[in-house]
Amino acid sequence: MSVTVSESSTWYKAAEKFAKEVEEKTNGRIKTKIYPNEQLSGGDSAKGVEMLVKGSTDLSYHSPIIYSVLDARLGVISAPFLFKNLDEVDQKLNGKGGEALKKILTEKGIETLGFGENGFRQVTNSVHSIKSPEDLKGLKIRIPGIKMYTDLWRGYGADPTAMTFSEVFTALQQKTIDGQENPIDVISSSKLNEVQPYITMWNYSYDPLIFGMNKKKFDSMSKEDQEVIKEAAKNANEYQIKLAREKEAKQIEELKAAGMEFYTPTDAEMEQFKKASQPIYEKYEKEWGADLLKAFQES
Repeated sequence: MSVTVSESSTWYKAAEKFAKEVEEKTNGRIKTKIYPNEQLSGGDSAKGVEMLVKGSTDLSYHSPIIYSVLDARLGVISAPFLFKNLDEVDQKLNGKGGEALKKILTEKGIETLGFGENGFRQVTNSVHSIKSPEDLKGLKIRIPGIKMYTDLWRGYGADPTAMTFSEVFTALQQKTIDGQENPIDVISSSKLNEVQPYITMWNYSYDPLIFGMNKKKFDSMSKEDQEVIKEAAKNANEYQIKLAREKEAKQIEELKAAGMEFYTPTDAEMEQFKKASQPIYEKYEKEWGADLLKAFQES
């Protein structure tokens, strides 16, 4: 099993829980070796997803941002302001939306064993507090290297830059870029508060985790073993989400104590951000598929 991040992450802890449960329930017959930090793919998470599809690895936790390289439709989950809050996330990933994603992943040779959580992505910067789309104009913001994010941030009037995350801290420190966007856990564990005084809690894009298994491998197992795998994965995902949410609440308090200035937009300000993001829906609806988008937009 491949995990993109380190042993101290909630992802890795959940993978350990999964491995332990499967080993116990099969009396040591099925053992899982977990590799952190994308070790198996030489640090390249897109390659990590490819390895899972090919069957070079059996299981993985990957973000759909990475999966969207495999199939553009999977980018729908990262669409701006698709979810209001975590309750809505839980409801939709456990409903029609989640089922539709699983169907696409099955076509790609992946058995989806449920979803974990990386979290809502927030924006930080070193220039000023971001309260409206106006405040994004001209800011150099580091984003993940997918086209939808580039188009979105350009639409806001910002200057989006894709770069590997390992270079971000130095680039922020040297003011080569003004800001970046990521879930709280990444902001906290990378100590970005040391170079980013401002953060806006706008939940603009949600990042779940996909607990994937190579479908051929899954299909080659007995019904009994498949049930053990599914049950252990379900428990691992629930555990990971619980840990991630508890950790985030604690990290927010720590970042505030460290002097980071938090801003939560008002409902009226949120409407402005949503309005500024609308062109992305018009541009990408065809790519995502109208039915898939509808599965997430309808309650």
